[in-house]
Amino acid sequence: MMGEEKRQERARALARRAAAYARHGTEAGKSLARHGLDFLGLTEPVVVSGFCAIRDEIDPSFLLARLHTEGHRLALPVMQGKGRPLTFRAWAPGDPTVTVQWGIAEPLSSAPQVYPDVLLVPLLAFDVHGYRLGYGGGYYDGSLEGLRARKPIIAVGIGYDEQKIDAVPHLDYDQRLDWVLTPSGPLRCAGK
Repeated sequence: MMGEEKRQERARALARRAAAYARHGTEAGKSLARHGLDFLGLTEPVVVSGFCAIRDEIDPSFLLARLHTEGHRLALPVMQGKGRPLTFRAWAPGDPTVTVQWGIAEPLSSAPQVYPDVLLVPLLAFDVHGYRLGYGGGYYDGSLEGLRARKPIIAVGIGYDEQKIDAVPHLDYDQRLDWVLTPSGPLRCAGK
């Protein structure tokens, strides 16, 4: 039952995101950069893993550029195969990338592996409790679980305001976000 509920919500979420992208375009990503990550209260530079937007995802590249100028080390996720957690490789604006499955840009395999302190997470939908709806591959859930077992990490969902819904269907293994950053500003997730 939960699988069907998630499938139906994904279809609705994709339509909402496409409409938000059509309405806001690149201005949404610039708004994220204006907010930055100051709301996290970081007292020193940390490793922040971002992502390269695909299709109509909100573009975090402006935010990543700001974080780079503020002295944070950046990384991007690298897929290891279906059902396996992501790894994270060092990256900075202007570094070369390779395009892989689904048109996703990843750092070169020669870039050093890092363990992020802050993980920026793409999403289809989110709720105030920190649950997110992704594409269904489990890449970020497995990655967050592994990273959280290793050290403290802050997970920040990145999306349009229109992607917020009342309740995301979830299971026990779904990892919650700590924050969501939208063009209108950050939302601290309430937990449940």
